[in-house]
Amino acid sequence: MITNFFIPELNNHDVQELWFQQDGATCHTASATIDLLKGTFGDRLISLFGPVNWPPRSCDLTPLDYFLWSYVKSLVYADKPQTFDHLEDNIRRVFADIRPQMLEKVIENWMSRLDYIRASRGSHIPEIIFKM
Repeated sequence: MITNFFIPELNNHDVQELWFQQDGATCHTASATIDLLKGTFGDRLISLFGPVNWPPRSCDLTPLDYFLWSYVKSLVYADKPQTFDHLEDNIRRVFADIRPQMLEKVIENWMSRLDYIRASRGSHIPEIIFKM
């Protein structure tokens, strides 16, 4: 998936300022995977074996993890889809209904959480995360 979809899709965008944070799942931190991601993101890779170490089972500090997935899931499964087509329709509808204003609010909330974490935990959180 990384080779066939993700990397080609990234080539269509300016990713010079983009950071990649990876979870700590063992299959995601295989040396071949880390090498592939380092080749794309260089030192902008946050991962267990990446240039910016992020320990396994640590909280991810991204809006996708603390908000978006649970929000989407709650709406996608609200009417208990019974078929793949119904599920797919729900997913498309929910994502189509997400407005930029909602994401802006999520980012605002996220930045305030990062400020709080930085103030309370100091150097435990890589400084790099705060340069969004």
